[in-house]
Amino acid sequence: MSLQAVTYLIVGLTFALYIGIAVWARAGSTKEFYVAGGSVHPVMNGMATGADWMSAASFISMAGLISNMGYGGALFLMGWTGGYVLLAMLLAPYLRKFGKFTVPQFFGTRYYSKTASMVAVACLLIASTTYIIGQMTGVGVAFSRFLGVSNSMGIYIGMGIVFMYAVFGGMKGITYTQVAQYVVLILAYTIPAIFISLQLTGNPIPQLGLGSDMVGSNVALLHKLDLIVQDLGFAQYTTSTRISMLNTFVYTVSLMIGTAGLPHVIIRFFTVPKVKDARSSAGWALVFIAVLYTTAPAVAAMAKMNLLKTINPQIMTDNNVFAADGQLEYESRPDWMKRWEVTGLLKFSDKNGDGRIQYYNDKSKNPEFMAKAEAAGWKGSELTVNADIIVLANPEIALLPNWVIALVAAGGLAAALSTAAGLLLAISSAISHDLLKENFMPNLDEKQELLAGKIAMAGAIVVAGYLGLNPPGFAAGTVAIAFGLAASSIFPALMMGIFSKTMNKEGAIAGMLAGIGITMFYVFAHKGIFFIKGTEFVNAVGGENFFFGIEPNAFGTIGAIVNFAVAFGVKNLTAKVPDDIAAMVEQVRIPRGSKAVDGAH
Repeated sequence: MSLQAVTYLIVGLTFALYIGIAVWARAGSTKEFYVAGGSVHPVMNGMATGADWMSAASFISMAGLISNMGYGGALFLMGWTGGYVLLAMLLAPYLRKFGKFTVPQFFGTRYYSKTASMVAVACLLIASTTYIIGQMTGVGVAFSRFLGVSNSMGIYIGMGIVFMYAVFGGMKGITYTQVAQYVVLILAYTIPAIFISLQLTGNPIPQLGLGSDMVGSNVALLHKLDLIVQDLGFAQYTTSTRISMLNTFVYTVSLMIGTAGLPHVIIRFFTVPKVKDARSSAGWALVFIAVLYTTAPAVAAMAKMNLLKTINPQIMTDNNVFAADGQLEYESRPDWMKRWEVTGLLKFSDKNGDGRIQYYNDKSKNPEFMAKAEAAGWKGSELTVNADIIVLANPEIALLPNWVIALVAAGGLAAALSTAAGLLLAISSAISHDLLKENFMPNLDEKQELLAGKIAMAGAIVVAGYLGLNPPGFAAGTVAIAFGLAASSIFPALMMGIFSKTMNKEGAIAGMLAGIGITMFYVFAHKGIFFIKGTEFVNAVGGENFFFGIEPNAFGTIGAIVNFAVAFGVKNLTAKVPDDIAAMVEQVRIPRGSKAVDGAH
């Protein structure tokens, strides 16, 4: 059976499974639609949370960025995993005890203000919509290659699939669908990694293979990779940082606190019966997430090694990368390169006309290397490899069986679609419940609210698909911006709402507006207003990364600091918190019991 036929079969079967589960577990009430009735088992909730959390950025893009960035890419692993620990310890149990369905509901009650709730809705919509752009980017990448359609058509198909199981199933359908999606995506990620680790190092455990010697030699995989990338003018793989140590630090913090402020993850802790179960499901989610996150560095390094071996066939035995016949002839390129060229995500341009592929760092600041490249007749790097294809192309590069390649396609789609569904539900609940029911249309009955939620979700799918057609960058980079927006707006207000009895509504509202405002300004300056290309204005305000060399993807930390500072400054100039609110905050922090606090559902 051909690769295309196997791919259609496996992807088709997984889609049928997801839609079947959604129909079986469809929501019949608002509580089932928003929080699956609050009756999901902690282990299953942990698995669903893992699928919800491990998006296209984690599955498709993260290993690609680590592959490109080397050691500096570890900030994604540390930020996203560390942030989940932060969420599990500092926020989830208290929010679950509070008893509200959504984050804006918490803000509305804790800050005794509908305005605070509406500002939270706005921040949630901005962060979640940006996040979905990254998922749709991943959907387009996966579909365009494995189903033989254009990137645009891939996004349209993805929109249709999500619509079917998210709109009809609600949180109940999404939860059980995500359990199946977790199984698919984790098998799709680890099975190829085991095969490739065996090929390169003889060790079937990728995490151990990363530190092992290569087959037939006494040279460690990472040491050999360091030598190869430096021979090609790149920075040493195992030591390079992202721009600067300051940027790496604030980037990591932004991802951490952004994780703890993302509403589609927070809402997961309302789907279990008790506070104890919220803590338990957080622990299980970390276990399930760790399987992929500890495998990612091995996937990244091994994919990099296989790619460079393919382009420079003699590099494993002859370290002279400048030899006349040392590079792959374009006409002799393997089939996987031909297939990815069709998508436009892999491009070759023969700059020196020799018919061979030169792939190196043509912007290297090493004068000795650049002199050798010039002497060899190299006129610039000729291969462009989109970071988002590394994981999906990895089994093809390693010449693995067709069923493994098809499984990776199914896994990538499962990762993107599972997170997109969770985000869409967060958007839906924010519009139908927090905006309409709580503020503008209080007389909505349950049936009308459910319909409004489904309409809002359908509208969000259309907007997300449109934005996904023109993303501001790689999937993981776009998602990092979303985390920064959540970090600068939602996280500080949550922390102050739980741990500060004196934070009042004026301070919280001012802090959220200031935090997200300054972050959006910095992001839009670099990426364009609302990510519209051609509207960037960074040169008018100081040039690229003008604030201490910090890139826009990492700016959420600065936004959060501004949020805290403005909130406490305004709080000190305005009326103090009512006594009953201060007492409620104290009650939320009491670790005993699992009943909801006063004013909860």
